[in-house]
Amino acid sequence: MADMEKITFNITPVDLGRIDMLVEEGFYQNRSDFIRTCIRRELDRHQDALAAKASRAPSWVSGTVRYTRQDLEGLARESTKVDLFGTGSLVFEPDVPPSLVEWVFGQVRWYGAVDAPAQVLKVLERKQG
Repeated sequence: MADMEKITFNITPVDLGRIDMLVEEGFYQNRSDFIRTCIRRELDRHQDALAAKASRAPSWVSGTVRYTRQDLEGLARESTKVDLFGTGSLVFEPDVPPSLVEWVFGQVRWYGAVDAPAQVLKVLERKQG
């Protein structure tokens, strides 16, 4: 499966055994299938709350957002701070300088994975809105 993030969590041996029993009985292909199904069910159950939170942001994006140095230089020429709110994968190319991120972005609130140089990550942390 493309664009997947790996997470680690703790579970009791009893719960893990119960999951394994469901897998053995054919309800799920494997443990990961069970966990993904449960997560999707909970996300669907709270869809109204998620939509409400997203609607409170001036502009909300979902999916993969990638910024190159050239992208940010173009935004910098517009002389207006950009607020960035969203979920998914946020990627800054390795050649993006932190000073450019500082200049371009106002508030940033991203839920999901962020892939960026260490100094850019520090700038993004300061801009959490």
